[in-house]
Amino acid sequence: MIDLEAEFKRHNDEYIKFENIKDPPCKRPDLCAFMLLDKFVPGERDIVSASKHDEIYLGISTEELAKVATSEDILYLTRCGVRYDSSTDSLAMSASAPIKRRTLQLYT
Repeated sequence: MIDLEAEFKRHNDEYIKFENIKDPPCKRPDLCAFMLLDKFVPGERDIVSASKHDEIYLGISTEELAKVATSEDILYLTRCGVRYDSSTDSLAMSASAPIKRRTLQLYT
């Protein structure tokens, strides 16, 4: 069983670096994260369980995830934009994805 909080902190420098994932199953970081989480902690309800401002909270049992995930899995999730929220003992993501510089150039 891994310490989720410690593992997410350890990989913090890779946060939202989706381009570092080799051969992701799709081009959407959130969907890649959702697919991996569902593989480890299957469920029958929506994976997004709550939202607050620009954050979404995931309906994933952190205890169950800690039993099956490896450090590499947490690195993958971190690269997809998942983070551990210690105040709620849950996984969260930013609801607003970072905008790439080239996208901004279209509007300037």
